[in-house]
Amino acid sequence: MDSVFKALADPTRRLLLDRLREHNGQTLRELCERLDMARQSATQHLDILVRANLVTVVRRGRERLHYLNPVPIHEIEERWISGFDRPRLQVISAIKNQAEEYAMTHEATSVPTYVYVTYIRASAEQVWQALTDADLTARYWGHANVSDWQPGSTWEHRRVDGSGAVDVVGRVLKAEPPTSLVITFEDTPDVEPPREPSVVTFLVEPHQDIVRLTVTHENLANPEMFKGISEGWPAVLANLKSLLETGEVLPQAPWEMYRAHS
Repeated sequence: MDSVFKALADPTRRLLLDRLREHNGQTLRELCERLDMARQSATQHLDILVRANLVTVVRRGRERLHYLNPVPIHEIEERWISGFDRPRLQVISAIKNQAEEYAMTHEATSVPTYVYVTYIRASAEQVWQALTDADLTARYWGHANVSDWQPGSTWEHRRVDGSGAVDVVGRVLKAEPPTSLVITFEDTPDVEPPREPSVVTFLVEPHQDIVRLTVTHENLANPEMFKGISEGWPAVLANLKSLLETGEVLPQAPWEMYRAHS
């Protein structure tokens, strides 16, 4: 965690993180405009944040979009805070959140894009198979993701409890094995009035014996959905990582841990 603390020690870098927390997915130009900072200075600070895994860069065409990655800060919280004073801090946080929610009742609320990055000891082909093979998804997700994974095809997120119920549906927007998969994600397809589906992008970047898997979830309907996927994606991807690296999923379903400790 040395690189994380070093990155956080500088007030300019903390300001960059604050700006990304307010509006995630900014280009270098947008960040410079908001901070009145030279591009060279911003680039140097961002490079340090990227090396500390506090910021993730996602390429979109010729643009480089910068996203806040909360994982290292979450690990700090787990190590130094959660085991000591979680109940009192949860009460304080609840009061703060309620006050902010009340203050913003009559203001428009923008829902940020969710980005999660993990590193897996596996090949890009193995990760692609884990994302698209129904039997494998059933093992680490508790649902089978069923599709032929061709652009334009539909996909279904089916329960494996014998009911055959489908909890999420969508369409494949892009499939470029083994590095890029883009799908729509509709967890309430029958809601009235219908709403535009969110979009999930899986980016698989190989590097020697490992890959970097970046999951981006965009066009979220509301803060409740953002909260749900913020709790869900880390658990699902941790199970996927365990399966690929050890041959077994985690001994307990990781998404049940949050419910047990909330």
